[in-house]
Amino acid sequence: MRKAAIILAAGKGTRMRSDLPKVVFEIDGVPMVNRVINTAKEIESERIIVVIGYKKEAVKAVIPKDDSIRFAVQDPQNGTGHAIMVCRDQIEDFEGLIFILYGDVPLLTSATLLKMYEVHRQEHSACTVLTAIMDDPLQYGRILRYKKGDFNKIVEHKDATDDERKVKEINTGIYCYNSQDLVWSISQLKNDNSQGEYYLTDTLEILKNQGKHVSTVILDDNVEASGVNSPEQLKELEKELKIMEQK
Repeated sequence: MRKAAIILAAGKGTRMRSDLPKVVFEIDGVPMVNRVINTAKEIESERIIVVIGYKKEAVKAVIPKDDSIRFAVQDPQNGTGHAIMVCRDQIEDFEGLIFILYGDVPLLTSATLLKMYEVHRQEHSACTVLTAIMDDPLQYGRILRYKKGDFNKIVEHKDATDDERKVKEINTGIYCYNSQDLVWSISQLKNDNSQGEYYLTDTLEILKNQGKHVSTVILDDNVEASGVNSPEQLKELEKELKIMEQK
């Protein structure tokens, strides 16, 4: 099955204490966004769309020229769902699977994405969500399941009840969609929430309400889903990268 990837890379990254876009910071000598692009290429993504916004020319400048790489501009930035909306004209003609990745999550491996691909294909899913088990789930959205264990929904931390906040399985924000299910579901998104933003997580409920199947894959090594929000986190992930490379 054909594969494509959308990489969200439009944010500024205020806590990096720099005017540079966060995704151009290097981890072990390679800009973070390029590491994610390379991972998308390793799974043979034939179309890679990088969503840019803040200082977009600086982001484009570090990305090597490649016929498989395209750009979409998100300005203003109105949520993760909106980031996919700005790609719509570049994905509506694509037949296959589309992975949603992040330019500031540089340690995600192609092995994990291929595991998602296999589960997605075997379970005939509309969407597959990468989840993780965390002892301290912090502010992450929680994965709620039915008694049989099947995926029910994602509840954001701020909206969760006390019992729901005890759930240790979280949403990493990394997904694999059937292309046409993604295109259709983002057209159904609404921004009637306190932030006035379009949330990609809402597409899962939209798809389930249409009788579509949503599957999950639990991450083996949580460090793969670690994002970079500060110089300190960047240094920590550089150490983790060296450990991963030694395995």
